Amino acid sequence: MIALSSIFDVRYGHSLELNALRVASRDSGVAFVSRKMGDNGISAFVERLVDVEPAPAGDISCALGGNGVLTTHLQEQPFYVGRDVAILRPIVPLSAVQILFYCFCVRSNRFRYSYGRQANRTLKSLLVPSLDNLPGWLAEYDVEMFTGSDLAKSTKSPSALGEVRWRPFALRELFELRKGKRLTKAQLKGRPGSIPFIGAIDSNNGVTGFVNAAIHEAGTLTVNYNGAGVADAFYQASAYWASDDVNVLYPKFAMTPAIALFIATLIRKEKYRFNYGRKWHLERMTESEIQLPVLADGSPDWTYMNQLVESLPFSSQIDAR
Repeated sequence: MIALSSIFDVRYGHSLELNALRVASRDSGVAFVSRKMGDNGISAFVERLVDVEPAPAGDISCALGGNGVLTTHLQEQPFYVGRDVAILRPIVPLSAVQILFYCFCVRSNRFRYSYGRQANRTLKSLLVPSLDNLPGWLAEYDVEMFTGSDLAKSTKSPSALGEVRWRPFALRELFELRKGKRLTKAQLKGRPGSIPFIGAIDSNNGVTGFVNAAIHEAGTLTVNYNGAGVADAFYQASAYWASDDVNVLYPKFAMTPAIALFIATLIRKEKYRFNYGRKWHLERMTESEIQLPVLADGSPDWTYMNQLVESLPFSSQIDAR
């Protein structure tokens, strides 16, 4: 292990205040990086300052304090940084994969710090692996593998949501609703396989494990009616097993993946109506309503829903497996 300063030039950043800068568009502005944990640390895009040179693309931002202390990001465009953010620049040749690994190494030291103990004095001395001791599996990774994944599937620009007509539909008008089936932990262990098992969680598309048999068809929606993830809805692109805490919605119409994602979003908006004491059980869900865009005759405007979703960033990945 060697000191971080053996591989990077570690220096204090610009220490700018966002409220003193002029906000600009993403296309014309300079990225402003704060101690934010998500979005690669970027809080906004601002106009370039005449007397302050942005840090170049390829440098690293590292939060020195706050809730996101040691949040570390490789910046892919010129950037400014706010208060208590350091800038790291490699002083030895490094690939993008190696830089990202060192970002991970720095973040792994977060447990050493808190609001009362910032990293401004000790960042340079953090111990990280030397280049000779980097894991061999780094060579197997391609950092460009997701390039272009943020593109929209369609270049069409449908009307804004506020410009279309909406009306309510009971879920039973749109779907046939069925319950999932319980599997105990012991039964799950006895059914190893590659078929998704959908449980009542709010992430990972509902997948909590894998089994060797499916009881529900692909092209359907799963909606949690119980647990902390009540009303979380997911589109299932392959056959699966759903637990008894999950209701399954079989469409009575031609449901594309894009339409499924549109409806799943609307179903999640109903979350505030339910909790541990008021579960969204099958009978209640059958009578529940959601608002949908409609045509002049009052029927659902499936074309609009499909086009809207396919015009959004990352929609090019909807049909990806």
